Amino acid sequence: MLALACQPQQATQAPLDTEEQQTAYALGYKLGENIQGLELSEVEIDALSQGLTDAAGGTATRVDMTQAEPKVKELAVRRATRAAEGRREAEVAFLAKAAEEEGAVRTASGLIIVHTTEGEGATPAATDRVKVHYHGTFLDGSVFDSSVERGQPAVFPLNGVIPCWTEALQLVKVGGKARVICPPEIAYGDRGAPPRIPPGASLIFEVELLEVVE
Repeated sequence: MLALACQPQQATQAPLDTEEQQTAYALGYKLGENIQGLELSEVEIDALSQGLTDAAGGTATRVDMTQAEPKVKELAVRRATRAAEGRREAEVAFLAKAAEEEGAVRTASGLIIVHTTEGEGATPAATDRVKVHYHGTFLDGSVFDSSVERGQPAVFPLNGVIPCWTEALQLVKVGGKARVICPPEIAYGDRGAPPRIPPGASLIFEVELLEVVE
C-alpha cells in the first residue's frame, strides 16, 4: 500500500471499491504520513512495502530481525537529523530577522515574542491550566494546527506542552495576544512530531490567552 501511494500515477492502483478496501488504504496512508520525515527512496519504499506484506501475510522474515530492529531507530534518528540540518540555515536566518522586528523580544532560550494586544488579567504560572486560542504555521505560512479554525479553544496545563509554550504564556496576561516564534530547540527538536511537524522545524503561533482555568 505504501509503495502504491508513492509510485507515479500511471502505476497500477489498488481497488478502493469497498469500505474495507478504503479503510485499509487509509491505514496505509496514515503509516506513510508517519514516516514522511525519513525521506525514503523508491527502493527503500519497495522494501518497506515487502516487509509489510510479508508480516501481514504471516510469511517468515527475510532478514535477521535481532540485528535489523535496533537499526530501525538508528535510521529514523539519522534521517531526521539530516532533514533538520537541511533546513537549519534558512531557519536561523528567519529567526535572526524576526528578532529584529519592532516590539520583538528574544529570550535566553531563543523564544521570540511580540505582544500584539496587551492583556489586563492575571499572568499564569508554569503549573496553571490555561485556555487559549492559537493559530500555528510554519515559516512558509502553511498551517499545521489551529484552534481558531476548529472554533474550539484549547485547555491544557502549561507544564504539559512544549517548552516554548510554557515560557511564552507566562509572559502574557489574560486577554492578551502575542505572536510567538519557537525555534526547534524549544519546540519538537530534530525529531519533529510526525506527521505534522517535520524535523528541525521552527513554529510560529498567534496566541490569545483567554483564561487561567481554576
